[in-house]
Amino acid sequence: MHQPGEQWMYNTGSQVLGVVLERAAGVPLEKLLRDRILDPLAMHDTGFSVPPTKRDRLTTAYRPDPASGAPRVADGNEGSYWSEPPAFPSAASWLVSTIDDYWAFVQMMLAHGEYHGTRIISPASVALMTTDHLTPEQRAANPVLLGANGGWGLGMATPAGGAPDAAAGAVTAGARHPDAAPRGFGWDGGSGTTWRTDVENDLTGILFTQRELTSPEPPEIFVDFWDCAYGAIED
Repeated sequence: MHQPGEQWMYNTGSQVLGVVLERAAGVPLEKLLRDRILDPLAMHDTGFSVPPTKRDRLTTAYRPDPASGAPRVADGNEGSYWSEPPAFPSAASWLVSTIDDYWAFVQMMLAHGEYHGTRIISPASVALMTTDHLTPEQRAANPVLLGANGGWGLGMATPAGGAPDAAAGAVTAGARHPDAAPRGFGWDGGSGTTWRTDVENDLTGILFTQRELTSPEPPEIFVDFWDCAYGAIED
């Protein structure tokens, strides 16, 4: 552990935040998220578990075999981790969702905190979420997750040193470097997902796979996905 501001520790702050939110609101974390975020965004397929009536839609998750690289089941429909509510939900991870629900959240971010005319969070909060808050020292101490060009806002990745556009409340940065794609704010999930919103190029990409990430290096499918996405707007 470190004093606040000494080191960046990825999801530790979000884990603590979940406990603080429950105590401040006096309700369980999932109810708070559902009342304030999920229900207003019509994210009805998002939660810390999947109810029995929707269990047939839950996909099988895989991880590569360490020796052969062949996929093997990490989480199946029967007896899934998400078949029962967790004893202690974490504000840092383990929500299960769908592309449609995820896109609703992204649309809210793009609209500076609004969704279909309903205010979800303030434009100032969006700007803080999508602005890099790391010092050069904090970034240098975390090269595995951040690399040379990565920054961190509030709960998501940003370009290093990105500054919020005063009018749009979103991250802007310099010209895209081939080794820095994807650009913008978002995050890559350990279960095999990637999302970035590149405001400067008016591009949002979301890819959900079922193959667990086992390295800080992006898998080939992520590289191909972003190459194709940027290639489509640059041609």
